[in-house]
Amino acid sequence: MTLPAIFFVLALLAPAREGTGPLLTDADIAAYAARPWDKAAMMDRHVLLGFHNGGRVVVDFPCGDVCPGYTTRIIHYAVEPGPGCGGLGGVLRHATIGSGASSYRRAFCVPAVLGQDPIPLGGG
Repeated sequence: MTLPAIFFVLALLAPAREGTGPLLTDADIAAYAARPWDKAAMMDRHVLLGFHNGGRVVVDFPCGDVCPGYTTRIIHYAVEPGPGCGGLGGVLRHATIGSGASSYRRAFCVPAVLGQDPIPLGGG
């Protein structure tokens, strides 16, 4: 097999990535989560942080009531909780999101380095 043919086969076998961004380690994600952030500047933004374990890691900054004071930061894989989450090595975590005068809890698939809820969805 020629060298160009080998590169072509390797390109076909490589996991596909949508978009571009850095490859992240657990330490990168933990460091980002520990950093302070500006609620007013980030309010209602959706940011691609990078790629981890073959999945996109995104950050959402929702605010649904007294903004920007109630802006939250949610670091998660760009997949729904379920089999796709487990395949990335992710864990289930819930976030409370403001919506007008009320709020609701939503499950997210987060990198395991960020931990999981003490009570899994559907448990206890």
